[in-house]
Amino acid sequence: MYKMFILILISVIKSWNNLVDSLRILGVDPGSRKTGYGLIEHSGNRTNHLASGCIKLNTHEPLASRLYQLSNELEKLIEEYKPDCGAVEEIFFAKNAQSALTLGHARGVILLKFSERQLVVNEYQSLKVKQTVVGVGRADKKQVQHMVKILLNLQNILQEDEADALAVAITHAHLGLSLKQLRK
Repeated sequence: MYKMFILILISVIKSWNNLVDSLRILGVDPGSRKTGYGLIEHSGNRTNHLASGCIKLNTHEPLASRLYQLSNELEKLIEEYKPDCGAVEEIFFAKNAQSALTLGHARGVILLKFSERQLVVNEYQSLKVKQTVVGVGRADKKQVQHMVKILLNLQNILQEDEADALAVAITHAHLGLSLKQLRK
């Protein structure tokens, strides 16, 4: 009986240690014209909004210049906010092949930037993000925006891309690994 109590106590302590760590997650919603970002801090069962917005890319510039601008802006965000990891939404559809290729280039820059900084990046399907944040995998953009505002106790209006980036970060906070697990 005593040994079982000790084993349970050790298990609870390990779980508690994982919960008390703070995890800064930079969520990114890729785009070739506008890329949303959202930084949250998750500790135990609390999630706090730290920063969010959109990186607006110059649509009059060629794709290579926009990708370079995206890389530079992401570098600044990572340097300023020092996230522990990243979360990115996977591509699930595109209106046409050209759009899919262009979006793929932007995602590549984002994944590379996290990798260059030796940050673990986690990818989540759009359905999983919506299911986690809204409770319904087929939720629309307005529902995602509304729930992100509620979950993070925000008063300001969120842009769609900004809300999507925060939603993917929240998804990682709820489904992902603790900071200690990331370091193993």
